[in-house]
Amino acid sequence: MRISSAAKAIVAGLAAGATAAATAVQDGMFTTGEVVTTVLAVLGALGITYAVPNRQPGPVTPDRGI
Repeated sequence: MRISSAAKAIVAGLAAGATAAATAVQDGMFTTGEVVTTVLAVLGALGITYAVPNRQPGPVTPDRGI
């Protein structure tokens, strides 16, 4: 299965944003600091995940695993 770097980064950004937002609204409010934290989590996940290259497919050998 081939997943592009952009698709991988978008999914990571959504996951990070959802996690930060869910944690932030536990008290029933979404403060400015929590908004900043959520935005930084999304941007950080997007940038880091996009920068890491996908593993190149190769032959499966007993020492490499699946």
